[in-house]
Amino acid sequence: MTTALPQRDDSAVVRFCGDSGDGIQLVGNRFSHEAVRSGNDVATFPDFPAEIRAPAGSTAGVSAFQLQFGTDRVYTHGDQADVLVAMNPAALKTNFARLKDGGVLIVDSDAFTRKALAQAKYDDDPLKAINASRARVIPISMSALILEAMRESDAKRRDILRSRNFFALGVVYFMFGRDCDDIIEWINTKFVSDPLAMTINRQAFMTGYAYAETLELIAWKVPAAVQDNSTPQRTITGNEALSLGLIAAARLADLDLVFGCYPITPASDILHSLARERDDDIVTFQAEDEIAAITSAIGASYAGALGVTATSGPGMALKSEALGLAVSLELPLVVINVQRAGPSTGMPTRTEQSDLDMALFGRSGEAPLPVIAPRSPADCFHAVIEAARIAIERMTPVILLSDAALANGAEPWCPPDLAALQPIRPGFAKSQLNGENNNTAFHPYARDDRLVRPWAIPGTEGAQHCIGGLEKSAIDGAISYDGDNHQVMTDMRLDKINRIRHDVRSFDFLGHQNEKDLTARCGQLLLVSWGSTFGAVRRAVLEAINRRLAIGHLHLSWLNPLGEGIERILNSFEKVIVPEHNQGQMTRRLRCEYLVDAKVLPLMKGRPFSHAEITSTIRSTIG
Repeated sequence: MTTALPQRDDSAVVRFCGDSGDGIQLVGNRFSHEAVRSGNDVATFPDFPAEIRAPAGSTAGVSAFQLQFGTDRVYTHGDQADVLVAMNPAALKTNFARLKDGGVLIVDSDAFTRKALAQAKYDDDPLKAINASRARVIPISMSALILEAMRESDAKRRDILRSRNFFALGVVYFMFGRDCDDIIEWINTKFVSDPLAMTINRQAFMTGYAYAETLELIAWKVPAAVQDNSTPQRTITGNEALSLGLIAAARLADLDLVFGCYPITPASDILHSLARERDDDIVTFQAEDEIAAITSAIGASYAGALGVTATSGPGMALKSEALGLAVSLELPLVVINVQRAGPSTGMPTRTEQSDLDMALFGRSGEAPLPVIAPRSPADCFHAVIEAARIAIERMTPVILLSDAALANGAEPWCPPDLAALQPIRPGFAKSQLNGENNNTAFHPYARDDRLVRPWAIPGTEGAQHCIGGLEKSAIDGAISYDGDNHQVMTDMRLDKINRIRHDVRSFDFLGHQNEKDLTARCGQLLLVSWGSTFGAVRRAVLEAINRRLAIGHLHLSWLNPLGEGIERILNSFEKVIVPEHNQGQMTRRLRCEYLVDAKVLPLMKGRPFSHAEITSTIRSTIG
């Protein structure tokens, strides 16, 4: 019997879900890899619980992975799934609402036992109650089919059934007409040290693929976009991109990279990635606490390396005192904050943007510093290079605000040629005990035209100077309690940060009119985004522009300092709305800075904005 599925040729959304032990993240990542390898654009959203191991079969232990892949640019992981793969009743219960009406539901019917239904708090079998208009249900006895395929194997029943995720992956591969060679090669490589697991998973995949072929599951094919095969792409998560970007930045500056970190979700993968590097110029240090992590990075910068630390919200609070010290020292430092839902421990695996105020103001005294936010997983690579560039060339700490959606999400990425990237030039102090400088006193806070002081590392002859958290004299760097001097130093530190706006492109604008043609109130609605809200907003605005609406999209990359030209763009629209995953932190910033009547569109549910939510806001505001 042929099961006809919706016919489309531009994009599709697939969501895998099951117990935390079902390998959902693994198969989701592999299907994403195959989509990119085939030339599709991809956006992913891993969705997993915070519990290390919730009870098997419980709704608290459900893990999910959603991806959208398409021929054209894909801006989000998709609002609702065209295909939902649910490995047990708990997964169905927590994810069924994410399947669009008329979508395809694939389930392991062998998992819908009385015990499993009771664990998920179902009174009756939910599959019988789903009508055809809500979903096209495809029940498959995955467990039985795998056991039958492996009946001559000596493998244990438990080990065989652990391969159900690869059976489901095989079904989805056939449904979307995907080639099997790459995944078989990957299975052989992944499990090379365990030949039995290799055989089981390979057989499970091929059994799922063959079963879907026998059932004649016919799906739409999403063709590849025309691309240059000379620049092969790979999928990359935000945390992977941050790790590679840090390595690239250190190489561009010809510096050692020293990464001090205390493990915390969802930033820990940066430490894991860098720790796998074996080059002598990459040093990772797992500290005993957040304070030790940041102070080790400050010490590395003092010694002439690129000091970096990473954390999430609660850890950022613990780092605040040392961050103020770094501001006073005027040393390069990159602080990565992978935001999660708070306050306190909050929801550790859920996304949020609620640390902006802390990044801007969360230190004692007047301690300004630059803040940058990447807009997509791949953009994390370039954003962290820019953060390091500003930190090194401007002698200042820089905060990079990522979030859980970017950290764990993935998209296609073309590794750049390092030689084609702009070098980073540290301003090291020169020796004061040679030639004509022999009698010249060293002034550690003497500044260039950007108000940047020299980077005097230990061992530089004649460059001895005071260092510490006490205020320094603007002339010779000696400890100073003079009020007038403190005023000068406070103003200087602020001015130094503000001057950065002259040398960076801090925002991106898309509108019904070009940026240069905007005039006062020439547009109806401006949506302002920052960080991971970019994708949903950009897609919705593009569709609105195609409907000839007078709308614009302003995306902010540098959150401090705000760029030149932002005020003119804000004043060119009648209404300004800021979608953000907090209760209006950037909205308040824009209102205070530019006296614009901006309104917040808040979302605090631990997930990214959907395209539908942004579109609904546009329609309710301007039609």
